[in-house]
Amino acid sequence: MPLSRLAASYGVATSYSPSPGRTIPAADAAVIAALAALGVDASTPEAAAAALAAREAELSARPVPPTVVLWADGPLPPPLAALPQGSRVGVELEEGGTVEWTAPGTERSEGPEPLPLGVHRLRVRTPDGRHAEAHLVVAPRRIRTPGRRTHGLLVQLYSLLSRRSWGMGDLGDLGELAAWAGRVLGTGFVQVNPLHAAVPSPPEGPGGDPSPYRPSSRRFPDPVHLRVEAVPEFAYLRGEARERAEELCRKAGRLREGVLGQDELIDRDAVWALKRAALELLHDVPLGPGRRAAYNAFLAEQGPALEDHATWSALAEIHGPDWHSWPAELRDPDSPGTARARREAMDRVDFHSRLAWLTDSQLGAAQRAAREAGMDIGLVHDLAVGVHPGGADAWAQQRYFAPGMSVGAPPDAFNARGQDWGLPPWRPDRLAESGYAPYRALLRGLLRNAGALRIDHVMGLFRLWWVPEGREPTEGTYVRYDAEAMLAVLALEAHRADALVIGEDLGTVEPGVRETLREHGVLGTSVLWFERDWEGTGRPLPADAWRADCVATATTHDLPPTAARLTGEHVRLRHDLGLLTRPLAQEQAEARRDVREWLGLLCRLGMLPGGAGCEEDEIRAVHRFLLATPARMIGIWLPDAVGDRRPQNLPGTWDQYPNWRLPVADATGHPVTLEQLAASPRLHALMAVFREEEGRGSGRGGSPRTAPPGAHPV
Repeated sequence: MPLSRLAASYGVATSYSPSPGRTIPAADAAVIAALAALGVDASTPEAAAAALAAREAELSARPVPPTVVLWADGPLPPPLAALPQGSRVGVELEEGGTVEWTAPGTERSEGPEPLPLGVHRLRVRTPDGRHAEAHLVVAPRRIRTPGRRTHGLLVQLYSLLSRRSWGMGDLGDLGELAAWAGRVLGTGFVQVNPLHAAVPSPPEGPGGDPSPYRPSSRRFPDPVHLRVEAVPEFAYLRGEARERAEELCRKAGRLREGVLGQDELIDRDAVWALKRAALELLHDVPLGPGRRAAYNAFLAEQGPALEDHATWSALAEIHGPDWHSWPAELRDPDSPGTARARREAMDRVDFHSRLAWLTDSQLGAAQRAAREAGMDIGLVHDLAVGVHPGGADAWAQQRYFAPGMSVGAPPDAFNARGQDWGLPPWRPDRLAESGYAPYRALLRGLLRNAGALRIDHVMGLFRLWWVPEGREPTEGTYVRYDAEAMLAVLALEAHRADALVIGEDLGTVEPGVRETLREHGVLGTSVLWFERDWEGTGRPLPADAWRADCVATATTHDLPPTAARLTGEHVRLRHDLGLLTRPLAQEQAEARRDVREWLGLLCRLGMLPGGAGCEEDEIRAVHRFLLATPARMIGIWLPDAVGDRRPQNLPGTWDQYPNWRLPVADATGHPVTLEQLAASPRLHALMAVFREEEGRGSGRGGSPRTAPPGAHPV
């Protein structure tokens, strides 16, 4: 059938398997819509047949695909090894110089001398006259992994307030947390939520989306995280500007005290209004020669990407935060109208460029603080799945996004309606044509101030569920990406940054994906409550049966805190919000049974010497169990250390629950500052579990654990 063959040639699925032995066909309408988003007309059988003929002719005429991957320790890849004998191959190296050879044919796979790592330009000409230019990605096959067991803290930065922050946690707080945790607790890393630039709220109307997973831009961090007083120019404010800044500081203090002492929610928009006013005062302070040189160097390094981001930010102040509603001439970042508007708003463009530089500088300072405190890894940044359709990235990189499509998830056992996340997907064909340029730049920007990168929904490197605009999530289909190329670019950029990579691979995962990720050194994510012998007894998975290549943790930002799970409060919360699909008593019974099984195992293992019944002892026992697994990294959800019961995000809710707006709190729900965390007896009692492990010679501070095969020392 032409439609099926056409779809397959573009990586568009015509069916999917939600579980072994079960296959569900994708609707033809979904397949046709996905092809249309890739620029292919398959609206009628005749159009599909014509498009298939054109596609087959295109593929036949190209001796190699647009991007070719060569693993540094491997033979020539199939596209090069299979070239006809006598084909001429030339490579223009990324750093200059050329390498040329004549293809030996299909009987030998030997090529030239090993090529340097990088993204090079490939030129091929075959004896029959076919020729092509392509990108050649030469990458290490494996990303390095921790050489020894390490543990660290997981925290949503906005939720971590100190007595110095302006109503939400900031980069100054992050640096303080890292410096303290590294020196006092012996932690090896601090993992934070995505710090991507958010979509600003319109001047009039409802507040902005507080979710860090639906940003305006993943390429640049959000200046709302800045510690304003730490900007060097703050010290040089004089006269009315100084008085104005001090008044803003006082207002920020009242905002902070409202969150800490009056049970108010974190109000990102209110925080940003104060910080933006203060940063505008700082923008009027001339930079010293050294600071000016550093800023100019940052502008040169970031180039057009930063200019586009700052231009969108400036135009959003005038026309609103969704570029689709802007005047037609401004919807194209390369139009003469946009160039004119950029010149007219140059002061605001410079302001937003300066903010990107300041935020990058403070991120760098936080990572240096972590490493100077003895952390092996330091900061672990988080990469969201996608971006807001009206934001800066979707505007500046329009040619790389599939129009009329949104990323989501198909129906499964947990959500019969499927999911639509409202994020436009990247076009796999345009990525390949560019040598994955936007993906490379994105990774490079995130890794410049990080020791590791967590990738949310890492399965998206292989395929994504595309939902046509105006359709239900059930009416979507999968579209494949070149996973080998995506992983090669990831490995190359991680190697250049000397960083680790963690993939969030929870939930339903396509067969073979976890194995491929492990082969390339991408660590997985294992959450205690989900680790069961699903193919056998269904009971809790023994510690020695856990995978080693993972971050093991008790919970995440999307799941109940451990205290809430142990007490069953998470079930009551979902009931009160009308989220349960079964009777409350049935849900509670299942939750109690789940907890009893785990606590029974912990008691039998001697990890809960006093027996079940004391919540703090049970939480410590849970972490003793995590330490008994071979996991290379152990993550401690920071709110668990003080008994917080409130999830930071409750999936399936919008305004019914204060997602992404809660400060870290104690067991009574009272907010806890960074200073109080550092002095918390409950926190130190939990972290003593890790010192016990060190005393047995298996952790930081004792003799290093024997590293699993293939591990590379940090």
